[in-house]
Amino acid sequence: MSVAVEKPDTPSDQRSRRSGGREARRAMRAAPLADDIKPVRAGLEGGSYGPLSENDRERIHEAVLTLLETVGFANAIPSCIEALTKAGATLGEDGRIRFPRALVLDTIKKAARHFTLHGQDPKHDMLIQGKRVHYGTAGAAVHLVDVEKREYRESLLQDIYDAARIVEGLDNIHFFQRPMVPRDIPDPLDMDFNTLYACVMGTSKHVGTSFTVRENVKPALDMLYAIAGGEENFRARPFVSNSNCFVVPPMKFAEDACGVLEACVEGGIPILLLSAGQAGATAPAAIAGAVVQAVAEVLAGLVYVNAIKPGHPAIFGTWPFVSDLRTGAMSGGSAEQAVLTAACAQMAQFYDLPGGSAAGMTDSKLPDIQSGYEKGITDVMAGLAGLNLVYESAGMHASLLGFCLESLIIDNDMLGHCLRCVRGIEVTDESLSIDTIADVCLKGPGHYLGNEQTLRLMQTEYFYPAVGDRFSPKEWNEKGRPDILQRAIIEKKRILAERFPRHVPKLVDDKLRARFGNLIHLPRSGMGG
Repeated sequence: MSVAVEKPDTPSDQRSRRSGGREARRAMRAAPLADDIKPVRAGLEGGSYGPLSENDRERIHEAVLTLLETVGFANAIPSCIEALTKAGATLGEDGRIRFPRALVLDTIKKAARHFTLHGQDPKHDMLIQGKRVHYGTAGAAVHLVDVEKREYRESLLQDIYDAARIVEGLDNIHFFQRPMVPRDIPDPLDMDFNTLYACVMGTSKHVGTSFTVRENVKPALDMLYAIAGGEENFRARPFVSNSNCFVVPPMKFAEDACGVLEACVEGGIPILLLSAGQAGATAPAAIAGAVVQAVAEVLAGLVYVNAIKPGHPAIFGTWPFVSDLRTGAMSGGSAEQAVLTAACAQMAQFYDLPGGSAAGMTDSKLPDIQSGYEKGITDVMAGLAGLNLVYESAGMHASLLGFCLESLIIDNDMLGHCLRCVRGIEVTDESLSIDTIADVCLKGPGHYLGNEQTLRLMQTEYFYPAVGDRFSPKEWNEKGRPDILQRAIIEKKRILAERFPRHVPKLVDDKLRARFGNLIHLPRSGMGG
């Protein structure tokens, strides 16, 4: 009796099969994917992580209501006092506005939720609800990081436009809030107007911006209405939101910002209600206490907005920051910042309000190993917590003092990894792979390299970095031993030489320049002519 013995594979056989599988995989990579089946995309559902228990959230909520009712806010401007007292708040003899819990709870119930933040291009629209996650930029850095010289220089208006047009082509950065201050424009009106102009001309994604005083909102609205093709069009699809620091922690209104808030609500601009206390300095050192104060401050802002215009879109912008208590310096890349931001995401979900907080604010001065681990940890924890809008997630350095264009490109890869973690694992009858395993083991070649399932899932199940290094040591050596920063520098230079967005037609820009004259400082030569 003879027994059939399976002939072992030769190295040639193995190479042949790997080559065939590789060719098939290359062919699959060439096929473009629809947005809804990409492995990572805007609006993936987070929420698998949370540092606060249900009881913790209830206790924070009760503490918030107690503070609003008993401590209240100082420094309200007359129009704020009028709106809030008419809504049911009380003005004490000590000049502080206090918020009865019934007023707060009623406002939460009636506040806008599940709304869309629009892009100029509808493909960039973001539905802000539940635990859908979106990553974007933000900040007011006063320096640009020159990675080739390893220097910091003052940030310029051109840098804001350049950052916007880089973000325009980065899939994992979903919105663009101005990340820098143009230090070459000292006049506040000129600065506010040109910052917004550079942002909306540089990207068709949703834009966030700030204004110094109420009077600066009107010319900006005139510009936005013109770009939108009329006021009615902008109000139907507002593609700019106002990042508004209406509060000076602890528990005081910021007078100029309150005027801006009122003008933006009246003009149809969504509001990011931003409370940015610093734990151990302008907020309690206890992390739970920092969350309590931030939530109290933002809910007061929510009452304020809804007292002016019920149901106006407002984002629950709890942004408490962390201090290094040894020095008092901000430490935006710390582990404490990561859990603080995740807790804020949970509180937004507790109220079913659209939430936005900050992550990715590395303390490192350059895009180095420290930058990578600080950004990666804080950004992924924010996403896993289901934060709707993760601000400052890309490009930032030196705890918000520096911004780096190369880091935008590197961080886009990092955010792709974060989004893949947010997406998690889909367990279905098909993904359990019983038939595939049986076929490969019992009938097939004993590996999955050219398997139909592998080819089908390689683009939809797996994320691939654009500048991250996955070469073998041999390939890496043959390519001249590149590092990620060198690749990012090359890609930045390519983008800035080639990408000049034209979503705002030249005819519209001509009209803006004719109308606003010398108010527009960004030269056409810096916008591709």
